[in-house]
Amino acid sequence: MQRRQPFITDSYYRHLAAFHDSIKARLAEQPLPGETAAQSASLTAARIKMSAFKNLMLRYTAGEDISVLGGYLQALVEAYEAYQCALAEYHGELDISPLNIRDALYEYQEFVQVVSFCVLLHRDDLLTRFVRLTDRAGFYCQDVLYEDLLKKRLPGRYEVDEFYHAAYRSLIEAVYAETADCAAERLSAYCRGWYSGFADVANYWHDSHLTMTETDGAYFGYWALEAAAIAYLYDIDDSAVDHMVYPRDLIEYARAFDISQASAAGEVN
Repeated sequence: MQRRQPFITDSYYRHLAAFHDSIKARLAEQPLPGETAAQSASLTAARIKMSAFKNLMLRYTAGEDISVLGGYLQALVEAYEAYQCALAEYHGELDISPLNIRDALYEYQEFVQVVSFCVLLHRDDLLTRFVRLTDRAGFYCQDVLYEDLLKKRLPGRYEVDEFYHAAYRSLIEAVYAETADCAAERLSAYCRGWYSGFADVANYWHDSHLTMTETDGAYFGYWALEAAAIAYLYDIDDSAVDHMVYPRDLIEYARAFDISQASAAGEVN
């Protein structure tokens, strides 16, 4: 494998990947404690979900082939679904969201990263399942980036002119720029400011590479996946984007998938 970011080492990756691969089975045998069975199930499902998210991100960062990521993405969506069910049981709220994307910026970031993986890997089946969880909780038709990431792939989405988080302003501006050059500039600006833009907000990942050991740590990769998804969906020129956080090979994979599908259709016809 060829690592996609310089901070990760082979020993670190293999130790953390093995940990994430085993956590679901370990927690099935020994769930996290809670004051009630429902709380225990909710806490356990939350831990499994977060581990599945980090596992997918870690494997991409370490250099796993893109062709294998779909399986980890599917496991992640299934973990979100299980977590939502456990939350609903614990709180007695049938359509509760597994992510508080309105009030917690880091949870919104998690949301757009999962959506972007679905888009770039061409997994509309998983995209539909994942977004159903937040749509049911009432987050549809509220945030422009939420809808812009979906409406090219899922029918019946909404036009919105408001957004939850100012950190995504320049990316939103890239979608609605009046010229192609302006769109490209806004995309580049977003990627340049992405990492520093999250420095002063609550999150669990920023600067995590600074505290890594040889085999342990909180680092799993820093990726502006939503920037690549928007560039792909809206055909924005990204040739000037050279920042480390931009997942170049994922957008190339998405574009190549379109070409291969078009070629296959031509051969059939």
